[in-house]
This record gives sequence, C-alpha cells and structure tokens, in this order.
Amino acid sequence: MREISHKLAFAHDAAPARYGEIFDPNNGGVQARVALGDAALLDRVVEAARKAQPAWAAVNPQRRARIMFRFKELVERNMDELAHLLSSEHGKVIADAKGDIQRGLEVVEFACGIPHVLKGEFTQGAGPGIDVFSMRQPVGIGAGITPFNFPAMIPLWMSAVAIATGNAFILKPSERDPSVPVRLGELFLEAGLPEGIFQVVHGDKEMVDAILDHPGIGAVSFVGSSDIAHYVYNRGVAAGKRVQAMGGAKNHGIVMPDADLDQVVNDLTGAAFGSAGERCMALPVVVPVGEKTAVALRQKLIPAIEALRVGISTDAEAHYGPVINAQHKAKIEQWIQTGVDEGAELVVDGRGFTLQGYEEGFFVGPTLFDHVTPDMSAYKEEIFGPVLQMVRAETFEEALALPSKHQYGNGVAIFTRNGHAAREFAARVDVGMVGINVPIPVPVAYHSFGGWKRSAFGDTNQHGMEGVKFWTKVKTVTQRWPDGGGSGDSAFVIPTMG
Repeated sequence: MREISHKLAFAHDAAPARYGEIFDPNNGGVQARVALGDAALLDRVVEAARKAQPAWAAVNPQRRARIMFRFKELVERNMDELAHLLSSEHGKVIADAKGDIQRGLEVVEFACGIPHVLKGEFTQGAGPGIDVFSMRQPVGIGAGITPFNFPAMIPLWMSAVAIATGNAFILKPSERDPSVPVRLGELFLEAGLPEGIFQVVHGDKEMVDAILDHPGIGAVSFVGSSDIAHYVYNRGVAAGKRVQAMGGAKNHGIVMPDADLDQVVNDLTGAAFGSAGERCMALPVVVPVGEKTAVALRQKLIPAIEALRVGISTDAEAHYGPVINAQHKAKIEQWIQTGVDEGAELVVDGRGFTLQGYEEGFFVGPTLFDHVTPDMSAYKEEIFGPVLQMVRAETFEEALALPSKHQYGNGVAIFTRNGHAAREFAARVDVGMVGINVPIPVPVAYHSFGGWKRSAFGDTNQHGMEGVKFWTKVKTVTQRWPDGGGSGDSAFVIPTMG
C-alpha cells in the first residue's frame, strides 16, 4: 500500500506511531495511508525552519520572486499529474481539480510581484532634517492548517505570500487528501527554494494543537469549519500568535423578478452542485423574490438538476464526483432527512444514489428543497454537500435580511438587471464578499478573500495585500543625519517634529 510521509528538511528515521487512511472516493476502498506526526516531530521541523529562515529573509525580494516564477512554471508543467492526483484522493472531477490548482497559481502570480508590494512608505522632511520610512519584515515562521476541499488552492494561498515575504512556512494539510501538498513541496525545492523554508507535516488534532502551542511559530492561517476556526483562533491567540481562521458558510443567491432566469439556473447548478457542494463559496441557498419568480425558477431548476451527471472523478462528462468519505456522505444524507423532518418540501432527493460498478463509492445525488424557512436547522447550518435549498421571500427587504441575519457571512450573490437594486444590496448586506450576477464571488488574487461573522475570526483576510500584512510586521524608522561631528547630551534627546 502506498504510504505518504512528511516533506521535511531533514531525514526522519523514526517510524510513525500512528497512520491515517486515505480512501478512493470513487470506489470506497483504502488506497494509501499517511503518517501522522506529533509534537516531537514538530519541534524538529520548527528548528529546521528557524535555521533556514534568516538566510531566506536576507535574499532580496527580486530573487525570491524569481523562485516563485520558476515554481509557477513547474506547477503548470505538471498540471495534469497534479490534477489526477488531487481527484484520486478528493473525488472532484478533473476539470474542478485543475481549477483548484489554477486559483492557487493566481496567488503565486501575485507573489511574483512581491518586490513592488514590499516597498514600504517614505516621508522626506517629517521634521527638521528628519525622514521617516517603514519596512515590512517577515514574521519568521508561519504555519498553515488547510482543509480537504481545496488541497492545492488553499495551501498555495497561504504559502506563496508567506514565503515570498521572507518567512519559513510549515503546512499541515488535511490528512484526507495529502498527496498534492507533498508534491507541491517537491516542486518548491525543484524551483530552488532552500531546504527548510517549505515543509509539510501530517496529523490530526494532536498536530494542530502542537502548531498552535509552539512558541517558535509566529503566525497561523487556518481554513475549515467555524467551530474549529473559533477554537484555532482562541488557542493560537492565547499562545501569543497572530491568527487568521476562516470558517464555514451558508451563501445565499437572491433572485430578483427581473433576473435572467436561464442564466440564474445555469449559474445555480454549477455553484450549488459543482465539486459536490464541498466548498465554502458554494451557493446552497436560493432566494427568489416574489411568488411569480419562485414558481418560474422552480420550473426551470427541476429539469436542470435532473439533467446533472454524477460520475467518477475521471469522467470527463460528469458535472461532479463523489464526496470525500463515507462519514461525510452519511452526514449530508442525515441533513436531507432533517430537512424533511422539519417540514421542507423535498423536490429532488439525492439519497441512495449509486453508480454501476462503483456501488461502494461516496456518491450523493443532487438534491433540491423548496419552502425552506429560516427557523429550520437545516437552513441555519452548513451542509457542505450537493443540496440546494429554496427560501422564498416576498420583498427585496425580506431577501436582504436573510443573509444579513444568518450566523455565517462568507459570500452572497444577487441576480438582477436593476443597477439601483444591485448597488443598494451590495452596500447594505452584512456579508464579506458580494457577487452581482456572479454566483461564486471569490475575489481575484490581488484583492483579498474573507468573510464576516462566524465565517472568519481575526482581522486580516487571505491573499492580496491583506495576506502581505498578515505575514509581515511593520517597522517604522525615524532618522536624522547631523551636519557636524560634534558630541554632547543633545545627541541623546528624542527630536521633536516641530
């Protein structure tokens, strides 16, 4: 059986005490096992990073950027291999896997411009003969704890900016699909990154706690469920670290009466069911405004959903593949039953879906609920599967209130031809990322990604300039160069700016 180990800057000769199983979601079988690390291993990893980081920070930004350029080229050259490896462990179809990698590469592209964004600020003549300037310096050693649903994109979101700004970076990917992160580590080395600057450790809660508690790690970035994000944030901050912890979501799509319903249906089938709904920026709630809109949207949605093709991850015709494992499949199906029990109308039932020859695979068919209400727990919580819920609203104000009052505030979309309605919605909705006729409003890499409320803990978002701010510390220097060479007590007096 294939065994996946850590990607370290040193030879790890001790046999792991524990392993995790990696499944093939298409057939339900165990395809590999991954070595799970502990606090003792992390100590050695941090020490290797500590030794390597000062020299890396001393490399000028332009030379660091050249390594990021080479890394980008290597990832692109190996795109097919990485996509198939990703699909084999996660289950998302190849096209989705390539999208996962490409969105991560966009942040690498941003990191290639690091010489520009690290320039800092300068004020000449802030006082008599006094100049003031700032510089951004690396935190030192950072760590990323990433989820199963984007095993390439999210590690690249974190590591590209952290490394380009001069930090050493320790990645703890999901133990459910760890092979792509390890391969990325190999490509970083091939690109010329020094040993110790990017290391990959595997583990479960034991390793997460070790990272959060370790005094040698200065910053931790996390993406996962909201309950765990809250835990990570509190424990990491208590240990004196800066922490950004991105949590769950329940994104809404508001459909105004003037919306192009054909486009809405096309967008919804991709945003709600793509990648089997296993993404925090999926669109699992649709809110038609007005009864006429709801009836017309439902009539168009049902045949579109029934036409979706669920297949194995290598099926080029499939719209989406299996979910990550048997436990998650059971959880999704339990949420479907909960929706039924709470009184929602189950229009399309995806439970019990099987593929001939892959009967043990972790497949869930597309599911549609109508007449969902805000008091239902199936509406309040994140299902993270191919389940679309319709919540009907009578007015624009009622529709606006639904995402604004929800506990999650990651993303939201409005579908309309009315510029005033769109502008009003974007300004007033209590959500961090807004799409206007864009169903999955993930910002481009040079903007920042981050939600509000229980979707994010911490004050700094992912990637873009927010990422640069998170992975660096600002140092401000006030300088004066005296004309003469005299000495005296005045040399030790703090100058005023007058």
